[in-house]
Amino acid sequence: MNQMIKIGIVGATGYTGVELLRILSNHPNANIAVVTSRGDAGTKLCDMFPSLRGVYPDLLFTHPDEAKLDECDLVFFATPNGIAMTQTVELLNKGVKVIDLSADFRIRDIATWEEWYKMTHACPDTVKQAVYGLPEMNRDKIAKAQLIANPGCYPTCVTLALLPLLRAGCLKANAPIIADCKSGVSGAGRKGAVANLLCEAGDNFKAYGAAGHRHLPEIKQNIGDIASGFADNFIFVPHLTPLIRGMHATIYVQAENAANLHETLLEFYSGSLFVDVLPCGVLPETRSVRASNFCRIGVVKAPQTDNAYILFSVIDNLVKGAAGQAVQNMNIMFSLPENEGLKITPVLP
Repeated sequence: MNQMIKIGIVGATGYTGVELLRILSNHPNANIAVVTSRGDAGTKLCDMFPSLRGVYPDLLFTHPDEAKLDECDLVFFATPNGIAMTQTVELLNKGVKVIDLSADFRIRDIATWEEWYKMTHACPDTVKQAVYGLPEMNRDKIAKAQLIANPGCYPTCVTLALLPLLRAGCLKANAPIIADCKSGVSGAGRKGAVANLLCEAGDNFKAYGAAGHRHLPEIKQNIGDIASGFADNFIFVPHLTPLIRGMHATIYVQAENAANLHETLLEFYSGSLFVDVLPCGVLPETRSVRASNFCRIGVVKAPQTDNAYILFSVIDNLVKGAAGQAVQNMNIMFSLPENEGLKITPVLP
């Protein structure tokens, strides 16, 4: 008999919350018991999201104050920053596992978190209990965790490309690492904002957060956890593209003379279910991962240079960058096959 996991989703009306519902609808071990919304309490889920008609026909949104989250085995927080940290401690004390898709538990240094997120942390002592939920980096710790800090989309895309190379000592110490990244508009969340309007984002391309993006300290923390001597020389510039979903990172690195970056990537991810290292010279496209939990990575040597290389990493920001990775973490936490519910073929065209 399959193990059934009683699940609550806080913030189920956002893009990542709906992605969780879509993915978990095909998960044989998932029992969605509670979905919360302050503004839409009492509304049928399928009335708000017709794509889920017939999947969750009787599920109603519950007001967070009335939701019985403490009766769940697992609660996902697909909420804006600052929400999960006010409710997580009580759930943990009652034995409920928590996967937070916001940034509330990602940064271990509380002063750094408060500087970048412009608020006082509600439970700083709980942050040390959180395991950073990048399975390819922390799989063994995730299996034993009660609280998971699900990574951000940019940090996932960048860290997966750098992880094997930093761990193997392939990159030149003190040389800069430059991450030139692009995201679809859904990365900004499901909210009304002028910059996200079709007439503003369509037929346009722009950089943003060049003076400092909130994902910068998260990526630098990851780099520092993997290898010393690289985080201080990391440069990150995000861009907004006229896509709905998709994320592309172009990363410039300096390799040690004897390093074989492609072979190192291939060896490290040889058993990975969700990271696909492409043949030499083949470059990934965002459409090759659309609506899936895959990350595809390519690498080329920069022409007319001695040891400069360019890495290319693509993910779907809503899946491997958020909801899909959260389900991957759930599977590991409950000793299920890592790809359960995630055997999703990318959508083309």
